Amino acid sequence: MRKYYLVCYDVSDAKRLRRTHKLMRGFGDPLQYSVFICFLSKVEKVVMLSKLNDEINSREDRVLVVDIGPDSKRTRAAIEYFGIQEKLRDEECFVL
Repeated sequence: MRKYYLVCYDVSDAKRLRRTHKLMRGFGDPLQYSVFICFLSKVEKVVMLSKLNDEINSREDRVLVVDIGPDSKRTRAAIEYFGIQEKLRDEECFVL
């Protein structure tokens, strides 16, 4: 079962920040520069976390991963936007 994950990161080095952003574009859609929404299987999540772990400096950077849940009305209702909203790849899952 695939689930939605909110992934946020705070990377202190500009080069690592750019590489982390590029890496995350392969796993989800950016909501803000350092905030992504990802729809992943368990295996995909493990791969993403492994690659993030390889990319960041654990002494200087941090990553927050929040399990939002499977695609459902409740999950979609848990996500609220204010202001400009980025178009997501799978918009039909995020009708708000």
